[in-house]
Amino acid sequence: MNKGRLIIISNRLPIKIEKKGNEVTFEQTSGGLVSAMVSFLENSVDGDFKENIWVGFPDCSSSVWKSGLKQMPKGTFQFAPVFLAKENYNGYYNGFSNSTIWPLFHYFPSFAEYNREDFDHYIAANQAFCDALKSIIRPNDTIWIHDYHLMLLPEMLRKSFGADISIGFFLHIPFPSYEIFRLLPSHWRERILLGILGSDLIGFHLKDYANYFSNSVQKILGLAPDHNVFKIENRICKTDYFPISIDFKKFHLAFDGPTITDLRQEIRNGVGEKKIIFSVDRLDYTKGLLNRLKAYRLFLDQNEGYKANVVFILNIVPSRDAILKYSERKKMVDEYVGNLNSDFGNINWQPVVYQYRNLDFNQLIAFYTVCDLALITPVRDGMNLVAKEFVASRKDKKGVLILSEMAGSAIELNDALLINPMDVENTAQQIKNGLELSTEEQTERMEAMQDKIREYDVSKWATDFLGDLANVKLKQIAFKTRFLGPDSTRKILETYQLAERRLILLDYDGTLVPFYKNYVDSAPSKYLLSLLENLTQDSKNNVFIISGRNSAQLDQWLGSLNLSMVAEHGAKIKYAETNVWNAQPILDPEVKANALRIMQKTSSRCPSAKIEEKEYSLVWHFRNSSPDLGKIRAAELLLELNETFANTPYKAFFGNKIIEFKSIDIHKGKIVKDLILQNLYDFILCIGDDITDEDMFYSLTNTNAWTIKVGNDRSFSRYNIADAEKVVELLASLQSQTKASAFVG
Repeated sequence: MNKGRLIIISNRLPIKIEKKGNEVTFEQTSGGLVSAMVSFLENSVDGDFKENIWVGFPDCSSSVWKSGLKQMPKGTFQFAPVFLAKENYNGYYNGFSNSTIWPLFHYFPSFAEYNREDFDHYIAANQAFCDALKSIIRPNDTIWIHDYHLMLLPEMLRKSFGADISIGFFLHIPFPSYEIFRLLPSHWRERILLGILGSDLIGFHLKDYANYFSNSVQKILGLAPDHNVFKIENRICKTDYFPISIDFKKFHLAFDGPTITDLRQEIRNGVGEKKIIFSVDRLDYTKGLLNRLKAYRLFLDQNEGYKANVVFILNIVPSRDAILKYSERKKMVDEYVGNLNSDFGNINWQPVVYQYRNLDFNQLIAFYTVCDLALITPVRDGMNLVAKEFVASRKDKKGVLILSEMAGSAIELNDALLINPMDVENTAQQIKNGLELSTEEQTERMEAMQDKIREYDVSKWATDFLGDLANVKLKQIAFKTRFLGPDSTRKILETYQLAERRLILLDYDGTLVPFYKNYVDSAPSKYLLSLLENLTQDSKNNVFIISGRNSAQLDQWLGSLNLSMVAEHGAKIKYAETNVWNAQPILDPEVKANALRIMQKTSSRCPSAKIEEKEYSLVWHFRNSSPDLGKIRAAELLLELNETFANTPYKAFFGNKIIEFKSIDIHKGKIVKDLILQNLYDFILCIGDDITDEDMFYSLTNTNAWTIKVGNDRSFSRYNIADAEKVVELLASLQSQTKASAFVG
């Protein structure tokens, strides 16, 4: 299926442009994102996208760019430059992006700088990207924005293009916990969260990062997700995690390349029979370079037999030299390596072979496949593709990976020797263990890790993200506001009159009766009871009240009617013909007691909040609380309950001025699916007002059901209706239609 064009947006274009005299040269830049996207698009099915356009800063002037257009090589992408003034780029990139966000998101808060001018440059740069995209984006384009440099861009594009545009955002670094994120000035953090929420789908490497983001949104903006979905104005926004990967085949098959084979032999000839430890990293304080060197030094101190029999090849790739923290880090590494070599080395042996340069693909694979041990020990890393590249390259199934448990890839590559990069003693011991690991165990561990990378490679990563983005947009098509008018009302009545088997599904509070300050004061009026009784007397009608109320309350109010009832959102059901409640297992008493204690603690800090205890759920009502305080406490309660019961089948949900805690297996959508499977209905009417009713509406989206949401919120329903009074009027019209039909007959 043709999906239109794919527009990839990142800080920089994936090419390096240089002008020497009159000659302009082009070179593809390195990096995980570039490699990932090239591999995905080269391996994707022909026709997935009409065009692939990459938008970014070209790191050259507009005049140089124009002069080189004719020499621009044709390849996987077309390129669209965004030109930024030098001062603006420096403040946006070296300033806010890499001197504020980078250290803070990597848990180096003491390194973060809070410069208002840098944030202004960040806003201006994001706006420049938005302005450039206004002349590029067309209907049906898929927009994929990458990384922390452009966190404001999704919202800017949303304001420019509206709800229909398809925007995905992927963060390639960790998203920090709320306690770290809140260190940003209040206006900055709100602007960043709202900026990212301009997307339809927000992707992270790990579930933890997605959860941290949602927690910050709840606590700072007061927005709570429902099953990882935020409802924002007239659309929905989903968060999820997609661990980025690599092109497994590319790295695996490179092992036998003749150039790489020669380079591998050249390296081996240079070091002789010595064991080889290899590391490659960008120059960055997050990579744990000094701790790595300290662990190696301790290893040499503790293992006399390895002196002159091992060599540590350390390759550092130049990065962000203009930032003081980086230049300071390089100086520290330079000095440490010099001292280590001076203390341990001699004329015949240099313990550390230190290189400060870029490696091309062949050189990198040669080092990966010649070493006995890869030492990858970042203090904090969003994913770390170097670890995956090393594993994939080892077609010989030999070699050992020592990996920091702080790297995102550690969750997948748990057959590596995992270490805490701050624990120098343990790292030194694991270096010894790794060098002495048997060939059999090396193969066993390597095969297990390779299977994981092979199964979830870069194509799967990108396909999953873009597929999920498309699904979110399909859901958004259903998520709309369309008020029930005279024409649609007439069609409902006509369809009702012609139908032989009718299913009528009605929520209670907020749907049949308005909300009251005291939730126990919502008894049905005599008129409503009479109306429901008349509907149930029609043999063609099967009427269900599907409520969050408990069964005792529903029996007290509606038990005299010949209708079916569902209590506590699906926990109990009573069919009219049997008049017996059938129930699922009740809320576990221990779970209930723990959840109740958390609710009581929150209530003590929120005057006028009330707790309603049911057999299958607990409900925290904050309708009568101060709106601002209630919103804050509700977000806190939702977060605490879901963190406490994260690994159980229980979850807390936002409702209409309530937080409800219940089993995840109990919801109205499941009940409705079961009901429509039991009989073939030629008329289905479903009306509700709450977020819990969205499960019903969504379960009926692929049917001919008439679904109606009470209120003006966006919904998966086909129509909206103003209030409970209008619902009763509609039911009265159905009743009169029944009488008219009977009279004519």
